Amino acid sequence: MRYKLYLQIALLLLAAGQPSFGKRIIVDNSSIIKAVAKASPGDTIYVTKGLYKESNIIIDKPLSLIAEEGAVIDGQFHGHIVNIQSDSVTVKGFTLKNVKQSYTKEYAAIHTYKSSHFIIENNTLRKAYFGILIENSKFGIIRNNNIIGEAVREENSGNGIHCWHSARLQIYNNHIERMRDGIYFEFVKHSEITGNVSMNNVRYGLHFMFSNNDRYVGNTFENNGAGVAVMFSNRIAMLNNTFRLNWGSASYGLLLKEIYDAEIKENIFYKNTIGVNADGANRINFRNNTFDNNGWAIRFLGACYGNRIINNNFMHNALDISYKGNMNGNIFDKNYWSEYTGYDLNKDNIGDVPYRPVKLFSYVVNKTPETIILLRSLFVDIINFSEKVSPIMTPDNLKDNRPLMNPIENNDRS
Repeated sequence: MRYKLYLQIALLLLAAGQPSFGKRIIVDNSSIIKAVAKASPGDTIYVTKGLYKESNIIIDKPLSLIAEEGAVIDGQFHGHIVNIQSDSVTVKGFTLKNVKQSYTKEYAAIHTYKSSHFIIENNTLRKAYFGILIENSKFGIIRNNNIIGEAVREENSGNGIHCWHSARLQIYNNHIERMRDGIYFEFVKHSEITGNVSMNNVRYGLHFMFSNNDRYVGNTFENNGAGVAVMFSNRIAMLNNTFRLNWGSASYGLLLKEIYDAEIKENIFYKNTIGVNADGANRINFRNNTFDNNGWAIRFLGACYGNRIINNNFMHNALDISYKGNMNGNIFDKNYWSEYTGYDLNKDNIGDVPYRPVKLFSYVVNKTPETIILLRSLFVDIINFSEKVSPIMTPDNLKDNRPLMNPIENNDRS
């Protein structure tokens, strides 16, 4: 009997400690700010269709802010629109517009500060100085948002999804256009960017610095002013992404600056001025990528050590490889080169003579960029042939000893 009594008391205490389901508060053409103020932790605030002219909606308790289709919040250029300052907050389904522009503060349509376990999804953002601004936050999900800005110049525009000093973020299936940078990471770790489209941005489709142990999978970065920049970061994985149509005198599909221990696999680099621009890139595995119709496929600048370029397709690029300095342990092996004219007598799909991907003209262009206008001339064909017969200026040991006769089959996302 005493045992049963103790068990009943324990069960009652356990039940008393469980959180109850919150109530539902409906906002029907009234104040969202007032609804948040009177809500209790765990409540759901449901905002009906209509135009709500409010800004700096501070959410300082765990709750869900859910919109009916057609619910629009006009921030009237007064600062942040939704400002999350609590854990376990959901913001879903709103159209948010008209965020204040400032040269001293980063105002956003949705802002989180020291928040965790938040969800920001299915929102449409227009005329946002910054779209979604994440600061000192972790374990957040940002998905299925549509962010389109009106950026023209870098100095008076903000980023689509801007994350600073955060961790364990999942950013996926967002569409971002015409911002300064589509997605921006600084001091962000153990996070994943998946399935996003970032295009037509003034500067970078993706820009991240000092951010380690992150993954970027299945994204499309198209027609951005300077492409994608990955800088001062370690242990990065970039898989199945498409970098396309990033053209310009200072543009590239992917810039690698002071990067260590990265996996760059199964990506498409299509019609970029430079597919990959590597400067201080070390111990990177380039595998199963396709470089198609770029100006330069890969341009290695100084201080690149221990990189492995294996099983990639180099197809119809103006210049496949540009290289400076010694080999430094970099390996080129079993790649397909569309310019390769060797033979395969034993039919094992591996060329019987090595391929030298660095042409003399590439060396000349590095020294004198203006000579690029001679690219398709007979003169260039002659000097490239002479250097191929008797290498003098290009690295003698930079060659693929086992070039493939046929392209590697990858998903064509060009």
